[in-house]
Amino acid sequence: MSNPELNQIFLNEHQLAERQQRSVKTIRNQRIIGGGVPFCRFGRSVRYRLSDVIDWGNARVVSSTSEPKGGASHG
Repeated sequence: MSNPELNQIFLNEHQLAERQQRSVKTIRNQRIIGGGVPFCRFGRSVRYRLSDVIDWGNARVVSSTSEPKGGASHG
């Protein structure tokens, strides 16, 4: 993402879950097994850069259900 301001905005797992309309448990599971949004650790806190959230979502846009999913997990 080219907007440097988005690199300065961080979401916690609850904000990410709300944004993606998923449960916090799903967000945590993806963090453990992989395939989710890249994250940053600050001590014990986990945060997601808004730019990474947007890029991750854009990489999963498809035009039909018959398109191959590719290598990433699409939970």
